[in-house]
Amino acid sequence: MPVTSPDTDLTTERLVLRPWTTAEATAVVDGTRLADWAEDFPDEGDRVIAKLFDKNPAWLGAYGHRLIIERESTTVVGSIGMFWPPADGAVEIGYGVVASRRGRGYATEAARAVAEFALTATGVGTVFATADLSNPASIRVLEKAGFEHRSTEGDTVRYAFAKA
Repeated sequence: MPVTSPDTDLTTERLVLRPWTTAEATAVVDGTRLADWAEDFPDEGDRVIAKLFDKNPAWLGAYGHRLIIERESTTVVGSIGMFWPPADGAVEIGYGVVASRRGRGYATEAARAVAEFALTATGVGTVFATADLSNPASIRVLEKAGFEHRSTEGDTVRYAFAKA
């Protein structure tokens, strides 16, 4: 179970999942590099999310998007987030880890922690994620994190993590 500090960070065995700051989002949008970022951060998905914060300010809160930070090095290696607010008791998550840190289980660790945290919110009974069939690594992340396959539609699969 992830540990939540008063400032809404989630801490797992190897990661800290911390909400983005406005300054970090601005740096990503402007193309400015920060010292604590992995050499290949941000990825394209991070740039897309950072551009959407103005239209979705709730995504900068506790139930929004977070940076994935290695605890040992304090390096930002990706991001994960909830597309808040939930609809019909369900909230979607999305995630990405930069290429230089893939294959270490970070996405799985982060997805499970965020899903468990999301289920603590009032009115959230299910966390879901979609993945393209052409992205077996993302599907493995969801399965290893405890998500269950719910449906396949065309080239997209939907997985869910629900309260027991």
